Amino acid sequence: MNITMIFYFLGWILNTVAALMLLPISVALYYGEHSSVYFIACSLPLFLAGWLLTRKRPKKTKFYAKEGFLITALSWLLLSVTGCLPFYISGEIPSFTNALFECISGFTTTGASILHDVEKMSRSMMFWRCFIQWIGGMGILVFMLAVIPLTGGQDLYLMRAESPGPNVSKLVPKVRKTASYLYVIYFVLTAVECVCLIIAGLPVYDAVCTSFTTTSTGGFGVWNASLGAYSSTVQYVVAVFLFISGFNYNFYFFVWIGRLRDAFSIEEIKLYTGIFFAATAAIAVDIIRAGYPVEPGVRHAFLQVGSIMTTAGFSSADFDLWPSFSKTLLVLLMFVGGCAGSTCGGIKVSRILIYLKTVKKEIAHLCHPRNVKIIKIDDKPLPHDVLRSANIFLIVYGVIFVGSVLLVSVDELDLVTNFTAVASAVGNIGPGLSLVGPTCNFDVFSPFSKVVLMFDMLAGRLELFPMLMLLAPAAWRKQ
Repeated sequence: MNITMIFYFLGWILNTVAALMLLPISVALYYGEHSSVYFIACSLPLFLAGWLLTRKRPKKTKFYAKEGFLITALSWLLLSVTGCLPFYISGEIPSFTNALFECISGFTTTGASILHDVEKMSRSMMFWRCFIQWIGGMGILVFMLAVIPLTGGQDLYLMRAESPGPNVSKLVPKVRKTASYLYVIYFVLTAVECVCLIIAGLPVYDAVCTSFTTTSTGGFGVWNASLGAYSSTVQYVVAVFLFISGFNYNFYFFVWIGRLRDAFSIEEIKLYTGIFFAATAAIAVDIIRAGYPVEPGVRHAFLQVGSIMTTAGFSSADFDLWPSFSKTLLVLLMFVGGCAGSTCGGIKVSRILIYLKTVKKEIAHLCHPRNVKIIKIDDKPLPHDVLRSANIFLIVYGVIFVGSVLLVSVDELDLVTNFTAVASAVGNIGPGLSLVGPTCNFDVFSPFSKVVLMFDMLAGRLELFPMLMLLAPAAWRKQ
């Protein structure tokens, strides 16, 4: 195991976090807030520690998949612990466990909060809270690969360990250039939404923070009422950008280079779009029949399906009061998630597509045992290792889910609260139902249960296995 390379990467994580804190420092200075002192007090020691770890590049830079998974998991743990320090030392979140929970929820773009009154936070802390969702959306290691020449060819191990989806490929031959393209697309989507929100009437501060948490599909808001505090026009803008943020970023790359036919023929996006609008129509009809006026019913259905399916966690209405059919459908969408290669959580539409094609193949085999049918995605044969990985992922997902529900049940809360809280954490969604519904928060859980949910959020964001590698003794043995 290349321990020196692991520490080298962790040093760059510290440097990166210290550099990122310059933005909330600027916000604090602009608004004349005292909170700039806390960010400075955190960033300087982090930069010093990072400099000590990175001032000398390791002689042995080569590492393999095992180190890639461990670097990813350790980086996200370090990122969370250091990122929560301003919340904690400022006293705006006085409990370290709660500060860490809020920070992990931010970086993993879960959007589950322990705050009872978001509006009491200073503007710089609120900005940091939203900004860490934007950084976590595409991934801190993808960000580092885009701007820092760190390794000599093993970069793809890091991208595969951090990026969501059953199969991660390079858009172009060089990993660093792929990471750069991803962040350019991500930045453009964020900037365009910000401009649209300003045109729709939002103040610049609100527009920037909301854009951060929309394109990252994170869901943190700057008001207690979330998107319910904004006009219907703003809600439509956010709903549209949630929908397009759930796309596989390969789609935008193909559009960028002019391969429109390839972009619009991606099977995963077709299935994602079909599920999205079918669920929107079903919920709209259900809540309109229950008493909602037509336009608000369609708008709230569109926004909540977008929020839950892309695992953003925004709310424009208290959907915990909706009819059982609508609530059940929203819970099912928590497990589906968005496309692979997006900023969304959940199982991912690509895996749902693989499972559907696998079932179809098995039925065809039962009908015609001698026929040999190959599973194809976008007219390309699906490699066996991708199919195996997808199946194992589902098994591990189920084991972690069931185990977590059992562990948090020691708090003696109701089953709906426990079930949807774990579904929200593993799927990186945000609100659940009952005591963790859109008008409530996760502070109802004990510190032990919060630790379980923090593990679930990190595991869900990193596609489960990097976090499990930390717990595997074999991963730490020298070979």
